[in-house]
Amino acid sequence: MKYSIECTKIQKFFGEGESRIEVLKSVDLKIGKRDFSMLVGPSGCGKTTLISIIAGILPFDKGKCSINGHDINSLTENELINFRAKNIGFIFQNFNLIPTITVAENVSIPLMIGGMDREQAIAKAKEMLGLVGLKDKSNMHPQILSGGQQQRVAIARALVHKPPILICDEPTSALDFHTGENIVNLLKNINKELGSTFIIVTHDNRILKYADKITYLDDGKIKSQGV
Repeated sequence: MKYSIECTKIQKFFGEGESRIEVLKSVDLKIGKRDFSMLVGPSGCGKTTLISIIAGILPFDKGKCSINGHDINSLTENELINFRAKNIGFIFQNFNLIPTITVAENVSIPLMIGGMDREQAIAKAKEMLGLVGLKDKSNMHPQILSGGQQQRVAIARALVHKPPILICDEPTSALDFHTGENIVNLLKNINKELGSTFIIVTHDNRILKYADKITYLDDGKIKSQGV
């Protein structure tokens, strides 16, 4: 299997009748296995819609989307939930950490959702926190950490179940440039070390130099793909 992500003629509409809007207009997208790929374009061009479809969060109206060889439109709701749990990690721009539990507990959530017992899940979470340089923060609460540290916790949470595909929505937007560059370097190292495929939505032109492939989306259409 050459591609981790293969979208063909994807169309997505919102609304009904006269207010119906075509947000994605016959989008073709291929992301190779282990690629470190970035998706760019102006606000409102359809980037979030496209990654939500790839993540199996949002249904689409026409076309085909194959993720690791699975046609996600052919999966039942329960099959799709299980598929996401095993195959997709999602890194949010606003971290989405739970302030009332510890860093390790936050990271362990995907494992416990998958049925792992708490003690084993916490141990695995601490291992992953070690990978992102935060094992010593395991028992702290996230709100006392810096923005960069919180993003590392979010990365550890997305990676803890070792998904083959990582989807990152503006991972540097809430960070200063130096911290953001450190985060992208970390993601790039994880890409090489674990062999996960990355697709990163970004408005930050300063991090584009790290990409293996850059896809430019505008007005619901892919305008160009390249390095």
